[in-house]
Amino acid sequence: MGRMKSTVAAMSKLQGAVRLTDWGVIRASGNDAAAFLQGQLTQEVLRLDAGTVRLAGYCSAKGRLLASFVVWRRGPAEFLLACSADLLPAVLKRLKMFVLRAQCQLEDASAEWPLWGLAGDAAAAALGAGAPAAAWRRVAPDEASELLRLDDVQGVPRWLFAGAEPPVLPALPALAPEAWAWLEVQSAVPRIVAATVEQFVPQMVNLELVGGVNFQKGCYPGQEIVARSQYRGTLKRRAFLFDADAPAAPGQDVYAADDPAQPAGMVVAAAPAPDGSGAWAVLAETKIAALADGVALHLGAADGPALRPAALPYAIPAAEA
Repeated sequence: MGRMKSTVAAMSKLQGAVRLTDWGVIRASGNDAAAFLQGQLTQEVLRLDAGTVRLAGYCSAKGRLLASFVVWRRGPAEFLLACSADLLPAVLKRLKMFVLRAQCQLEDASAEWPLWGLAGDAAAAALGAGAPAAAWRRVAPDEASELLRLDDVQGVPRWLFAGAEPPVLPALPALAPEAWAWLEVQSAVPRIVAATVEQFVPQMVNLELVGGVNFQKGCYPGQEIVARSQYRGTLKRRAFLFDADAPAAPGQDVYAADDPAQPAGMVVAAAPAPDGSGAWAVLAETKIAALADGVALHLGAADGPALRPAALPYAIPAAEA
């Protein structure tokens, strides 16, 4: 009975709305916007329809992720790209360097399109039948708002709302930023932040497993390395979910107990559990072999807080596991 009460209490904290101040939005507009993004991102953009939302990566020439985006099309010549606010200025500056003569304007649209996270059955009820029912779908309730359905996390539905304020806000409880962050970690959909820029090839954080890499599209920075990682040899590193009893942060090194001299991986994302237990959910990239061999993994040092493997919401290819 006590466990049931704690579960109900935890789920009640995963209901409501929260302003996502750690997210920002880049706008790409102009007649060549689609073609420009097609040549820069890991995702197919030219054929992206107005009702579909896609994940995408932006890589360096070495195939390392400079940013990850949630991308959608607002019109024939306008796209919005949501990413971590702490890396947006640098990424925007870099993208602008490659526009050259293309008819594509890039700008920080975070003030015009602030992002909100909506979660839980309370949000589903408030949004009603007009909200996207399937994950990675988009509707525009009006000219000043965008509603994007994300994937569910442990049965909790989630949406991104872009606009000044969700019209359903008065009907929803306040959702703690930490609770939204916990849902984000548990989704195991990677989001690159300033602390993890250029640390990962897309496959190291499972970006292609969650639909963020299109291997049939044309070239983009780092494409050859990303393709080689996919098709030549077995991938040796992946992102996995863990539980921990101590705080963790993106960019923090992960160590194997049997090799204290060098890191065995890196934290991609982390958040405290919403039940107030003091536990943390951690998405960390590490060596597949270390996990398969049952090697104990720790935060910060070989004798640091232990990482306990948890289940991913999607499968790692059997050949790699």
